[in-house]
Amino acid sequence: MRVFVTGATGFVGSAIVSELMNAGHQVLGLTRSDTGAASLASAGAEAHSGSLEDLDSLRRGAAKSDGVIHTAFTHDFLNYAAAADADRRAIETLGSALAGSGRPLVVTSGTLLLQRKGPLATEEDESVPNFPRKSESAGLAMESQGVRVSVVRLPPSVHGDGDHGFVPRLIAIAREKGVSAYVGDGLNRWPAVHRLDAAQLYRLAVEKGTAGARYHGVADEGVPFREIAEVIGRRLNVPVISKSPEEAGAHFGWMSRFATIDCPASSEQTQLQLGWRPRRASLIPDIDRPAYFDAPAAVAVEGR
Repeated sequence: MRVFVTGATGFVGSAIVSELMNAGHQVLGLTRSDTGAASLASAGAEAHSGSLEDLDSLRRGAAKSDGVIHTAFTHDFLNYAAAADADRRAIETLGSALAGSGRPLVVTSGTLLLQRKGPLATEEDESVPNFPRKSESAGLAMESQGVRVSVVRLPPSVHGDGDHGFVPRLIAIAREKGVSAYVGDGLNRWPAVHRLDAAQLYRLAVEKGTAGARYHGVADEGVPFREIAEVIGRRLNVPVISKSPEEAGAHFGWMSRFATIDCPASSEQTQLQLGWRPRRASLIPDIDRPAYFDAPAAVAVEGR
């Protein structure tokens, strides 16, 4: 297959490019910079100049591919509504280019804000309807237009070397405040997955995903937030303390909503349907390494 990958130079996207190439696929990777183009070329992929805002570039990339994996998203939590709207338009554009062809489109969503019915969120659970990001609904709407669309839901922590997500941000906050904190008893849980395991799931989804399916990229079903804080405290040699819900906003800033959420999730159905088996390090041993404490955190990035 010739697969068009958006966010191809991002944290997860670059792993997807390597996964696809190693499986014998050709990759066309979206990039807006010469540096990104050089990175894709070094991986053996073809660079496609454009961006999420350049809808014509998305249309052209999808039209000349056998399938699309969409991972690009501007993680600007201070202007999230605009980022979510740009993502929706990008998905609609990619889908329209594939309309009537039966070619696969894999869209990225998250497990973070599912309407969990049981002890663990499952692939059958729906997203919170009033959340600004509409990746999932926009993607699944393309099924009626003859697109083999499926959704990969990623957990709040996709970890591994080069991580610039929530855990590095928590490390930065602990450095700034001189304490590593959790809220209340810290037993609220985050699911997690290693970026290389997530990349394999995307490959399986574009190869054999079912139209309308939702897949969970979950290895750790639920890591207590307190355990994450304890690793950070020990590595930085700072106290590990509890914050009340009223104190969380001042301590965590925009991260406070995520620091308090309890969102355990399962990937049992995904593993049965696609034969996906996460095999890399789980969250706690992976972040309990010097590499996680060497690089500064990033708040907003173009791709995963």
